[in-house]
Amino acid sequence: MYNFDEIIERRGTSSLKYDLAVKKGMPRNILPFWVADMDFKSPPEVLEALSRRIHHGIFGYSDTFDESYFNALFNWYSNRFDWQIRPEWLIKSPGVVFSICTAIRALTKPGDAVLIQQPVYHPFESSVKGNDRRPIVNRLLYIDGRYQMNLYEFERLIVEEKVKLFILCNPHNPVGRVWTREELTQVGDICVRHGVYVISDEIHQDFVYPGYRHLVFAGLKPEYADIAITCAAPSKTFNLPGLQISNVFISNAKIRRLFIEELKKTGYTLPNLMGMIACQAAYEEGAKWLDELIGYLAGNLALFREFLTEELPAISLVEPEGTYLVWLDFSKSGLPDRELEQLLIQKGKIWLSPGSIFGAGGQGFQRFNIACPRTVLQQGLNRMKEALKGFING
Repeated sequence: MYNFDEIIERRGTSSLKYDLAVKKGMPRNILPFWVADMDFKSPPEVLEALSRRIHHGIFGYSDTFDESYFNALFNWYSNRFDWQIRPEWLIKSPGVVFSICTAIRALTKPGDAVLIQQPVYHPFESSVKGNDRRPIVNRLLYIDGRYQMNLYEFERLIVEEKVKLFILCNPHNPVGRVWTREELTQVGDICVRHGVYVISDEIHQDFVYPGYRHLVFAGLKPEYADIAITCAAPSKTFNLPGLQISNVFISNAKIRRLFIEELKKTGYTLPNLMGMIACQAAYEEGAKWLDELIGYLAGNLALFREFLTEELPAISLVEPEGTYLVWLDFSKSGLPDRELEQLLIQKGKIWLSPGSIFGAGGQGFQRFNIACPRTVLQQGLNRMKEALKGFING
């Protein structure tokens, strides 16, 4: 058994989640539930592997030269997702957003249209704009408390805007959908039909709740693999984002060559040593830890669900199928976004991610990270209730 109830002080550790608050104008004692990292220690097996390397004492230029790193990935993807990768497909990078930007430059030209499905992880739009491409928004449909793809509009926009590239988020951040085989197949067939490349951001692939299954987009059909760049990382799963390692899989040799050429232009040629060590150890020995963590998160989600029902019924939980990020619908409260945000920050001393940053359809929502000890989550829920007392029913 792993102790996910342990409270670990993160202030004073150069933590973006905790130590940025005052610089951002937040109250010093604010509780942060915004950025997507966890307040749990990484698996002990990962810490032991890192410790062994630290005690070796030499941190020279490094890469993976035997088969052990690849084999760890191969076994993980084969066992968890029934997807068999090949060594030549693998490219290591410092992060998924870095990889998305690299892929955008590799597969499109300035001014080209890139399609995204908002509300979605905000670096998608900024990555498109920052590389002088045009973001085209295929807004998700919010129907009866659940999100769906607008596939008619999806294809129409591809044709009308001459879209060259689609960035898929699966599992979806922030709305928590784990797209089904039918949905992914419809999207994939449209992209194949119109010659659209697909960047598939699957960084949350390991956080899927019972009753749902993550499907690797590139693994569904050979023709999808032929247009896809799959971006993944151990960073969300094992709480390793500060170690700067991600894994990109590209089976199409031409796309892979273009990606590598663009990667070289950035000056990035060798991966982070400690990131590689942590990644390999996590995939080799972290399965039991992850399974227990998902059970713990399910308990946090149950607490969250019960609290809203009993204490804040005016706030609707968009039931997550995956990720540890809860998407909350405040639209029934009648509060304008700015007023709601200030109530949470100044009165409740609680820091969430405002839905507006996720683009079209995000207004009236807030994203809440539940990957923390249960006592901390309970404190955050109590603060949220206190912040909204007298402003909404509940």
